[in-house]
Amino acid sequence: MNDPTIQNLFDLSGRVALISGATGWLGSAMARALAEAGASVIVASRDRDNGAAAAASLPCADGTQHHCVVMDQLDDDSIERGFADAVSLAGGVDILINNGNAADSHDLTDVTAEQFNRVMRNVTGYFLLSRLLRDHLVGRGASGSIVNIGSMYGLVGSYPDTYEGICPASPASYHTLKGGIIQLTRHLAVYWARDGVRVNCLSPGPFPTQKAPPEMVERLKTKSPMNRMGLPHEVKGALLLLASDAGSYITGQNLTVDGGWTAW
Repeated sequence: MNDPTIQNLFDLSGRVALISGATGWLGSAMARALAEAGASVIVASRDRDNGAAAAASLPCADGTQHHCVVMDQLDDDSIERGFADAVSLAGGVDILINNGNAADSHDLTDVTAEQFNRVMRNVTGYFLLSRLLRDHLVGRGASGSIVNIGSMYGLVGSYPDTYEGICPASPASYHTLKGGIIQLTRHLAVYWARDGVRVNCLSPGPFPTQKAPPEMVERLKTKSPMNRMGLPHEVKGALLLLASDAGSYITGQNLTVDGGWTAW
């Protein structure tokens, strides 16, 4: 028996990947990675026009088609409708990237209980969507992969001096959310391993958008062993490792792409 080649292992041809948050800074890079690897990509977005534009911008390998479904991951019914639409459009789903995030910028000094709890609804959405995929795969007798997007801030606290005098602190709700996503990943992985469903987490480090305050970015650089910020394309390889057969013996793990931030 010949071992699969590296090209075979990372090839997603013939597979369908559903990704939420694909119109964002890192989400758009991840969607491109899936498409470049040969997958048919389904973009889940709250806004149909934005989602359709994101899907249309993706490269197409031979025979692939990309689609958009409307989904609000804070709404249970919307999640079920969106997943059903994805299956109807593509005939099935093999890979799920839970990347969407309905954020709230209030920090620990002024966030209300309602605002905090709304952010926690994101992880509920991740779970519900993951369970829909697991049940779908088991019903088909197929295997698949789930990649939840966490953060280095699900592992460590932030540095108060990074934000002081420039902008609000990194929200306490965001840290709580990302820590929960990492632990949810471990829990689902051990329960679903025998079903042939791998569940992993990808946790990016500092990848500030172009809108981030320059002074804050300079402060962030001093906290990084590489003394620089991440670029969106630098999550693509890690994502493909977890989503493809290259990671066939990897489940329940949190892969941190942070330039060494959490290694200090």
